Amino acid sequence: MAYQPRIVDKELTRQLRAMGAVVLEGPKAVGKTETARQQATSEVHLDSDLAARGAAEIDPALILAGPTPRLIDEWQFVPEVWNQVRREVDDRQVPGQFILTGSAAPSDDVTRHTGAGRMARVRLRPMTLFEMGRSAGEVSLGDLLEGQVPAPANSNVTIPELAELICTGGWPAIHNLPVAVAQQALGNYLEEIARTDINRVDGVIRDPNKVTRVIRSLARNVATQAAATVIAADTAGEDEPVARKTVPEYLSALERLWIIEDQPAWAPRLRSRSSMRTAAKRHFIDPCLAAAALGAGPQRLLSDLKFLGLLFESLVVRDLRVYAQLHHGKVFHYRDNTGLEVDAIVEQNDGRWAGIEVKLGSNQIDQGAKSLLAFSNRIDQASSGAPAFLAVVTARGYAYQRPDGVMVLPIGTLGP
Repeated sequence: MAYQPRIVDKELTRQLRAMGAVVLEGPKAVGKTETARQQATSEVHLDSDLAARGAAEIDPALILAGPTPRLIDEWQFVPEVWNQVRREVDDRQVPGQFILTGSAAPSDDVTRHTGAGRMARVRLRPMTLFEMGRSAGEVSLGDLLEGQVPAPANSNVTIPELAELICTGGWPAIHNLPVAVAQQALGNYLEEIARTDINRVDGVIRDPNKVTRVIRSLARNVATQAAATVIAADTAGEDEPVARKTVPEYLSALERLWIIEDQPAWAPRLRSRSSMRTAAKRHFIDPCLAAAALGAGPQRLLSDLKFLGLLFESLVVRDLRVYAQLHHGKVFHYRDNTGLEVDAIVEQNDGRWAGIEVKLGSNQIDQGAKSLLAFSNRIDQASSGAPAFLAVVTARGYAYQRPDGVMVLPIGTLGP
């Protein structure tokens, strides 16, 4: 299969020019190995090459020799590799020596010797609609953050097609498969997480049924600020529910497997007396996992437009995260005690920011624009700056700027 170019390719190139090693992180089957191979000159695979793993366990330096950049695939199988790479980078004093890939984040004590100044971390998420060829990308997030107004653009992606895209997700090997086949593969993926992978990540043996119930609860509460108490209560089944005090442990393990990625709250300075709510929003790394966890196909989603709207919001957040990462940005959300909320805040590391509301239906655009303008007026722009742009991201239609300055951007027009 031909390699499908990824947005992260540019970031990987950029980091290899600046740092001695780059750690490419993300969930299983997201394409880390193939992405790294596009820039690696030699490689070793610690998940499948038992001889290499044995050598690394004896002396990690044995697997580091080879043309550079050298790919060390699934390095966490021999955690001692981390410190050996760090020392090797110090000795060589040359950028672009190693690419480390990993499908799980080891415990903190494994990487207690920091890679600061030697290693850069790059997150690889599932493919966006742009990478899958389902968005033309005429509207560039980078251009919007620079203050440019996009030229008129149109997206013909229908809501039934979006439901299918949500159900198949952005995994390179399955996104082009028939929906039913893709969902079967995703169901198998989650089952493997619950039965095997979650136990490997920290050595704690967990009941697969309880892991599955936590995953399903997260799916039911996707794109909300569901507390651990809510998740615990939601896991009640034929036996006792997952204990409230252990829910954070389940969530931490799923985060370290890159299966879930919560959306933190933004903390700007406000002009009003409103107080901000700081709980993160719950998201899977791709909303297809939420649909698969609940066995929800496109027709079921189309019969529950409220839930489809939450999954659409999660899809938009997935794509925004990938686009924003290229431009040194992160994606937050905002909510205060008055009930005012904004679905996504893109903030760059230089402080520039933008507010985005996500609305599945065109009849909700006015409501989204009203919320954005109220939110913008609430921000102390003397300290936080004015927004680079405000936009409502919708399912379909035309991209344009409203008379009030808020942009309307169909997801099928958005790109990096």
